[in-house]
Amino acid sequence: MGELVEIVDSLENKVSKLLHKLELLHQTNTKLKEELNLAKEENQLKQNAVIEWEEKYNSLKMANTMLGSNASKTEAKLKINTLIRELDVCIAKLAD
Repeated sequence: MGELVEIVDSLENKVSKLLHKLELLHQTNTKLKEELNLAKEENQLKQNAVIEWEEKYNSLKMANTMLGSNASKTEAKLKINTLIRELDVCIAKLAD
């Protein structure tokens, strides 16, 4: 009978340790989820900043091509042609 009590005590001890480890894992998991959410938010902010800088770069590039520098006359002509085509499409849609 004493052997049975020792086995039960041992099992209770092991279960207690397992429950404690489980609680620690839950806490770690919660902490990691919070860190992940913060990293996602930071990543989104950085992506928005990159998009904003790309838009500024494209605007500056467009301005330089419109100024007519020798290196970008062809690009300026192509952009103007694209804009004219877009205007023609808009006018055609308005005419319908």
